[in-house]
Amino acid sequence: MKKKVVLAFSGGLDTTYCAKYLSEDLGYELHTAIVNTGGFSTEDLKDIEKKAYELGVTSHATLDLIDKYYEECVRFMVYGNILRNNTYPLSVSAERVFQAIAIADHAKKLGVNAVAHGSTGAGNDQVRFDMVFTILNPEVEIITPIRDMKLSREEEIEYLKKKGVVRDWTKAAYSINVGIWGTSVGGKETLTSDKYLPESAFPTQVTKTGEEEVELEFVKGQLVGLNGKRMKPTDAIIELQKIAAPYGIGRDIHVGDTIIGIKGRVGFEAAAPMVIIKAHHTLEKHTLTKWQMYWKDQLATWYGAFIHEGQFLEPVMRNLEKFLEDTQATVSGKVNVYLAPYRFHIVGITSPHDLMSSKFGKYGEENNAWTGDDVKGFSKIFGNQTMIFHRVNEDLN
Repeated sequence: MKKKVVLAFSGGLDTTYCAKYLSEDLGYELHTAIVNTGGFSTEDLKDIEKKAYELGVTSHATLDLIDKYYEECVRFMVYGNILRNNTYPLSVSAERVFQAIAIADHAKKLGVNAVAHGSTGAGNDQVRFDMVFTILNPEVEIITPIRDMKLSREEEIEYLKKKGVVRDWTKAAYSINVGIWGTSVGGKETLTSDKYLPESAFPTQVTKTGEEEVELEFVKGQLVGLNGKRMKPTDAIIELQKIAAPYGIGRDIHVGDTIIGIKGRVGFEAAAPMVIIKAHHTLEKHTLTKWQMYWKDQLATWYGAFIHEGQFLEPVMRNLEKFLEDTQATVSGKVNVYLAPYRFHIVGITSPHDLMSSKFGKYGEENNAWTGDDVKGFSKIFGNQTMIFHRVNEDLN
């Protein structure tokens, strides 16, 4: 019997090459799968399936992971207000890990001998896919033709022509990866250190010229409503993206450290994630104590770094998720956000858990929970050790 392989298949040049090479050169019974984490339309998925069967695959599967991806990862990135290097909402990093998990699970169901992907040897994705496959399917071989043979685009096209696969492989000027938690944009400018992406590179063009205010409703840290209408979080994210992206909101270039040790730049368009994180963070500043905020910041940064490096399956991540979820008990309320071309800001919040409650005083004006003498005594004790230090060490000045 033929050995069986599952290929993570997008229908692009690299995975098309892999499909032919695995089935015809290596003789595998080929099964393909596409994982949807929010970046494909129904038409896109049908086209990818059609291309797979045209290549002669034994089976093709469309694995819908949007809700699972949100429930098991995106919501924790919101709880943690995670922006890598204070810039990037991990649009692709987390997505790749979940795509790899879905392929690994599908491989188990089919009982294959190998799994394959079309990553090159130049970026993060090869590590994310390989690591997940090694953890979840340690007995299964990992095959990566593009990386292993160091193939050029021209070599791939020539090979496919010989195999009778002739398509318009005209390379787009920019590489676009769309997902529910943002879109990455790569091009010649991101290969430099000094150039910014042109307007035309971003998938969503700026078509809104006015301004508007949108109301986001959170319940225990999750976005559950927009402008007074309740909806499930994934639908709310998609709807907010439609509202905010045409303003050109959420665009930037992230500069970071890759898993393999080099610096890299990537452009992104993430209107909904950037607005949600800012709104959520503001609501937290009103409803959490300073020490809750402090420890959340420390652990969330670490959680985001592990996601970026493909370590989502490390058990400590489940421990951190329990902490992050527990902090959200009082993070409920409504946040109003002002939107305009290329900018947005938080207008304000309303919440039954708002710690700025006027019952205890108004900042800079009056207090209802202490007296002036209370503050005098507190200030004396609070600075007591520092006073002693300076008195004992006066000769050091």
